[in-house]
Amino acid sequence: MKNVYLIILLVFTVACEDKIQKENSNDLIFVASEGNYGNSNGSISVFKNNKKIQTLDAIGDVVQSLTVHENKLFVVINNSHLIKIFTITSSGLNLPGIDINTHNSGPRELVVHNDKAYFTNHYTQDIKILNLKTYYIEGNIKVEGLPESIVSDGNHLWVAINMNSDYSSASSVVKINTEYNQIIKTFEVGKGPQQLLINENLIWISRTHYSQDFTETFFGTSSINKITDKVMIMEYGTGTVCGGDLMKFEGLVHRTFDGGIAPLKLDLGIKRLGRIGNFRKEQLYSANAFEGKVYMGITSDYTAPDTVFVHDSSGDITETFIVDAAPGDFAIWRQ
Repeated sequence: MKNVYLIILLVFTVACEDKIQKENSNDLIFVASEGNYGNSNGSISVFKNNKKIQTLDAIGDVVQSLTVHENKLFVVINNSHLIKIFTITSSGLNLPGIDINTHNSGPRELVVHNDKAYFTNHYTQDIKILNLKTYYIEGNIKVEGLPESIVSDGNHLWVAINMNSDYSSASSVVKINTEYNQIIKTFEVGKGPQQLLINENLIWISRTHYSQDFTETFFGTSSINKITDKVMIMEYGTGTVCGGDLMKFEGLVHRTFDGGIAPLKLDLGIKRLGRIGNFRKEQLYSANAFEGKVYMGITSDYTAPDTVFVHDSSGDITETFIVDAAPGDFAIWRQ
């Protein structure tokens, strides 16, 4: 009888693993390669089952960020002042897509909230509102300074103000009510807020800022409790080298750190022994995590080809993707 139970268990396990594999077989991974400023050589590489199935070459000047919403890929192209929108299918991106001219706004990051796309802009110092039915920019929300990361908690938008208008380091995160398109609260979180990540009741904030003569770089992490409005700030100083990327991996918030990624404690300290990745600090250009895998974009000289290394939860490299210059952002689509 024990053998029968073992056989049933084995069959069930194999069936579950096969199902998971089939569910993941249609996943598409998008890699945005920024390209080189002024050269319009930014690109997108599309991977399926660890193989490159599509490349969109020379789509603009500095591919800044990617956002997947339902069956659409939103591509923010900073120095071309464009939002490109592609329909996603299991075989890749449908071309030619839709181009949204942002009128020299310097777009940075985008989030979809209540069926509208909101994106931050450096040159116009605002968050523009894109109607997803008409693809018309129907309004904007002005901010004081240069906004960077933008996230939605389902009720409000949260935006990191990375720099002041004179390009000195800013220090605030703003909370926005989209019913009235107004800032309803400003939080002082420390200099140089970059990327935001929402995990349960906390807004996590990676920070990077510079000395007045730009000879020294300082790093830190902050958090905002959405319920209590309490702000925590941790400065790491100049000796700890961090990038600006935040991600959730294996149930914990991680940030780029010392040539890899490492989990953060609730007190904002870095769990150094939990680091995944062991690259030269100056070569790790970007990182993100999806479905139990960590993607790290590596560049040595900002020229193509560059490489994305995919790690599992043990820190082992399981896949290698060859992409164009300066892989700066990642996105995943599940059918």
